[in-house]
Amino acid sequence: MPDSFAQGLRRVGWLAGLPALALIWAGATLYAAPRIAERLEAEGARVAAGTATETGEPWLRLTVEGRDLVAAGEAPDAGARAATLFRLAVLDGPRRIVSRIGLVETAAPFQWAAIRVGPAQVALEGSRPVEIGRRALEVRVTGALGPGTSLDDTARAAKGAPPDFPSAAAFLAARLSGLASGGRAALSDTVLSLSGEAVDVPAYEALRAALAEPPAGFSIGRVEILPPRVAQYRFTVEKEAGGIVLDGFVPSAADREAAKRAAQEAAQETAGATVDDRLVAARGLDPAIDPKGLIAFAFRLAALIQTGRVTFTDGAMSVSGDAMDAQAIPDAEALMRDGRPAGVAAGRISLSARPLSPYRVAIRRTPEAVTLTGHVPDVATRERVLDALRPRLFREPILDRTRLADGAPPNLGAALAAAAPLVADLATGEASVSDRTLTLTGESLYREVAARASDRLAEALPPGWTGRASVSARQPAERRDPATCRADFAAATAGADLRFPADSAVPGPAFYPTLDALAALAKACPSLRIAVSGPADPAKAPPTPAAGPGEGAHPAAPPEPERTRVASTAEAPPGNPAARPEAKPADKHDAKAEAKPAPNRSANRSGKEADKDATKRGKAAPKKPEPAAEEPPQDLPRLRAQAVVEYLLQAGARADQVIILTDQAPAGRVTFALQP
Repeated sequence: MPDSFAQGLRRVGWLAGLPALALIWAGATLYAAPRIAERLEAEGARVAAGTATETGEPWLRLTVEGRDLVAAGEAPDAGARAATLFRLAVLDGPRRIVSRIGLVETAAPFQWAAIRVGPAQVALEGSRPVEIGRRALEVRVTGALGPGTSLDDTARAAKGAPPDFPSAAAFLAARLSGLASGGRAALSDTVLSLSGEAVDVPAYEALRAALAEPPAGFSIGRVEILPPRVAQYRFTVEKEAGGIVLDGFVPSAADREAAKRAAQEAAQETAGATVDDRLVAARGLDPAIDPKGLIAFAFRLAALIQTGRVTFTDGAMSVSGDAMDAQAIPDAEALMRDGRPAGVAAGRISLSARPLSPYRVAIRRTPEAVTLTGHVPDVATRERVLDALRPRLFREPILDRTRLADGAPPNLGAALAAAAPLVADLATGEASVSDRTLTLTGESLYREVAARASDRLAEALPPGWTGRASVSARQPAERRDPATCRADFAAATAGADLRFPADSAVPGPAFYPTLDALAALAKACPSLRIAVSGPADPAKAPPTPAAGPGEGAHPAAPPEPERTRVASTAEAPPGNPAARPEAKPADKHDAKAEAKPAPNRSANRSGKEADKDATKRGKAAPKKPEPAAEEPPQDLPRLRAQAVVEYLLQAGARADQVIILTDQAPAGRVTFALQP
């Protein structure tokens, strides 16, 4: 060996053998490590098999990390855990035993969750029933998720699971197939919850439908499912001959309900109209646009068309079809110009006016109001209907929503005026006109009104018109014995102090409770006969006549105190000054002047000279008062009694049950009496 090479070896020393040793170690590791891991797994599997439970699955789970054994699972008790760890410790080969073994405990509340962490991966966490093997539950969950889905199961065995837990877990796992990554399906005792974003519109609808039928014994708790996002957001209201079709998208279930309510209200304007709801929830609406404002605006435009479509797409609202009437076209243009919600652009308006067919108008009564809808040919017809309604409605407001349009059938005003009293007699209902057909439907508080509705309608309609009535009674007839009727009458009228305003025959709101009670009593007591006496107003002292000519030597009478004068609302009979509206009282200066006795300067003059002096002063010569003509005063008490009787008849009393007494009641209040 050359000296230089030998010197180099001596200089490097033992370091020269390190590469060779590294190669030897690497080869041994690559060859021996797998064999060691396999031997550890085999020996550990024998120990795990000894921990099998009643389910047939061992509770011990072992994994090998190099020469370390990692033990996991839930032991039935502390003794079983200690015994298992001892058996692992005496194995030949493991360098270290890492224990992650817990104990089976009672979970309260019992919670379990499945979370989608990827397109084909689901994580399970929380607690699983100790009575069910891990693998058995995973097989059930995987079957609900679909093939190709892997599980990362970290759920721990515990007691306290609700009955039929596997069915609930499978139900929740199946719902995850419709959710994007991050979706979560969870169970807390018997309450199921779901959150996440739907992958598409069909999946969203399927999720909502499935949640309506949870497994037996379980209920649906919090549901926070975001609708999917669509590239082109649209919303459509289409009016057809048979009803209204809703199509497109809405941001939420609440907005969908708002659109359905608006469509149902609009459909009520047309008999037999239906609502076809094809809306689905989706995101994609500009955040600057209020969805409820958008829906309301669309239905305001839809109210101006007979048939056609209102569409929101690409951020703009447009309307097309047949206009409700000629007036509707400029109304739609004004609404599109001035009434659009923020963020909504004005689209195309393509409307044409055509004659109305059929010609429709309706009078609808609800507990809140009486509403006129549809079309009338002119203002005179509208006023005729309103004049027929007003005297018969004491409390309900009248809402006029009619529009003017040509093409009305002959005698439309007469038909509506004839139907007005019939609608006023209903508790709820309507009289609807379609060309020359008038249909009366609804519910009456009184059986008598319901029974007479068809005959009254047939008698009231003008020639050439067809009428149909379908009115039902709300309550069955009630009958009371005579003694009870008399006692109830005394109770209803006891303490009643019904007073009309001065010079008026219009009942006030204080009348209604007593009159309603008497009408109900009359219906329950067919033999009851009620007599009504109308009161007069309290008497007023007659004014003191002024002194005539030649009476100045006598002391002047003291002036009468000034009184507030009320003008009569009734028309005064001719020649009856007492019943006519009086003039307004003079001011204080004039009153003092009238009260102060004037000096009788013309006492010693002749009548002609006095007349000349009076003419110079610009005043007429005083004349002796002439006696007023005797005429009968206005019969205000009888008018008041008639108003009370009319109310009782409209409330259901029969005509032969209520009479008017000729005797006046005590001044100020109405009196009632029973007749034999």
